[in-house]
Amino acid sequence: MRRYGKNPDEDDIRSRPNPKGNRPRTNIRPKHEDAAEGMVLTVDRGRLTCLVGDTVVLAMKARELGRKAAVVGDQVWLVGDLSGRKDTLARIVRIEKRRSVLRRTADDDDPYERVIVANADQLAVVTALADPEPRPRLIDRCLVAAFDAGLEPLLILTKSDLASADELLETYRPLGIRYVVTRRDELETGEAADRVREYLADRMTAFVGHSGVGKTTLVNALVPDERRRTTGQVNAVTGRGRHTTTSALALPLEKADGWVIDTPGIRSFGLNHVDPSRVILAFPDLVPGTENCPRGCSHDEPDCALDAWVAEGHADPSRLDSLRRLLSTRERREGD
Repeated sequence: MRRYGKNPDEDDIRSRPNPKGNRPRTNIRPKHEDAAEGMVLTVDRGRLTCLVGDTVVLAMKARELGRKAAVVGDQVWLVGDLSGRKDTLARIVRIEKRRSVLRRTADDDDPYERVIVANADQLAVVTALADPEPRPRLIDRCLVAAFDAGLEPLLILTKSDLASADELLETYRPLGIRYVVTRRDELETGEAADRVREYLADRMTAFVGHSGVGKTTLVNALVPDERRRTTGQVNAVTGRGRHTTTSALALPLEKADGWVIDTPGIRSFGLNHVDPSRVILAFPDLVPGTENCPRGCSHDEPDCALDAWVAEGHADPSRLDSLRRLLSTRERREGD
């Protein structure tokens, strides 16, 4: 039986509806001109805790953003319920272009990089001088990641009452890295936090370090307890009570403008994503010497022009040694 007549007109033929709805697909996206700007404080299981003005808001990512994910430190635009009340959910509709991105991979042979923090200005590498013993290779890897991301590194050495910082500081002196040395009793009195705070004002600083070095203890001394509790309560709505240190968390700095980002303790810091040509940009005194390097030079091979550049007195030999030590960390494990 024919559904239409012998000579059906095109207007008579029914078109199959969109299987996912009656509205046709379109590439036009809503402008969301009424969206409010905020910053991502933490991310947990698809839910993002954001600060909009003075209000902490729980949000989800809009579908039109596709696979683009927001991370801690991102500046975002939100619509929906921005009251911050319990059981309310806003929607992130835009993510601003990032000033910087701190990345890591699980290991050096892992092709998948993970964004840890966006828009940070500084990377604070926290290391204990004893209990546990310092791991220079892990410090080197964190420094390489900082240089690659364009972040200024800050070395924070804790537990100096158990061991001297002189030997470790001598290793990094040619890099010109700023540093703070603290004792355990200074953490209790607040003196350590006061000295570290001087390096954090007007900046967004990501803190990294492996377990037991005193990183979270220091962060707790730097941020107001009330704001930390408030952020933790909002995050627990979707985190089912998970402690906030299991994911990166941005916190407002006390007694000064700035932000502290507490990250989970790390066991390794893969550098598969790092381009060696970007690392040398952190050594401006050596960059002019690379003009005569062969194409694709790793800066650690017989034909590298940096050897002649340094031999001619244009730069300190210790600076070249430091560069090559950092570049070689990609081929070495942290525990080597």
